[in-house]
Amino acid sequence: MLSPETLDTYRRMSPGQRLRLTLDLSHTAWRALLEGPPEVVARRFERLRQENELRDQRITAGLKRAEQFLAR
Repeated sequence: MLSPETLDTYRRMSPGQRLRLTLDLSHTAWRALLEGPPEVVARRFERLRQENELRDQRITAGLKRAEQFLAR
């Protein structure tokens, strides 16, 4: 969780400043993700794929439960 001071700093930023911060952080994260030997990079992407699939399965299961609940 972000500290109240950090949240206040973000709230005072203009939308353009927040966008620039987001893009800068994304750029840094992508560079770090692609660093290292090809085997390590491949493992990172495989892990991301697995996490995304698990998230998608959980979302789908939750939507199915909600649909069944509403159908009663």
